[in-house]
Amino acid sequence: MIIYSFVAAILVSLVSLVGVALLSFGTKRIEKYLSLLVAFSAGTLLGDAFLHMIGESLEGITYDSSTALYILGGFIFSFIIERFVHWHHCHTGQEHHHRLATMNLVGDSVHNLLDGFAIAASFAVSTPVGIATTLAIILHEIPQEMGDFAVLLYSGFTKKKAILFNLTTAFTAVVGVGIGLIAINTFQSIEKQLLLFAAGNFIYIAATDIMPELNRHEGIRRGIAHLIAILAGIGVMYLLLGLG
Repeated sequence: MIIYSFVAAILVSLVSLVGVALLSFGTKRIEKYLSLLVAFSAGTLLGDAFLHMIGESLEGITYDSSTALYILGGFIFSFIIERFVHWHHCHTGQEHHHRLATMNLVGDSVHNLLDGFAIAASFAVSTPVGIATTLAIILHEIPQEMGDFAVLLYSGFTKKKAILFNLTTAFTAVVGVGIGLIAINTFQSIEKQLLLFAAGNFIYIAATDIMPELNRHEGIRRGIAHLIAILAGIGVMYLLLGLG
């Protein structure tokens, strides 16, 4: 469990380099397919949250109000973190590019830390759940890291400096795994609570960050393509249930 968790976190962290590599092909070339990847990642996040995280956490126990509160806690916590980052940026009175980069790095670090918690809790429950969660995070991280890299370049960072900072914040996922594992070994059966909390986080990302972005794309054909991609992502998560 420990080795799998750290290896998964390292793989997720290295995805920041994949995003940079994709940008080297030119934004126009990948723009056509990027929204489909984003839609697919939304499906994997939702599929992992409902089919793996919540499903495994409820094994052998009854769904009750406390279970719902852990999921809602993850959802609300994600909202608070995201709103704090946006509020801090919008109300400083200094719309400088450097401030934008700083807030982006802070928000990304917290997000990756939560990913580390999710990975640790998932592998603590079972290896298949850990694999499914890692895959969902990786698919979501590719387009996100591309956006983060673009923000740093826009803020005046050199390409080399942007890569370094992006990679540094990405490795907070490894720190998250370490903290998560310590909590799991310290508190009995806390992995299921962490998993439910992480599920709330995944649902928030898919429902409030990704879905609204997809709705900005016009056209019935594009909408159908996005729907198919979302369903495909859920389908992949469903097929991974067979690993257990």
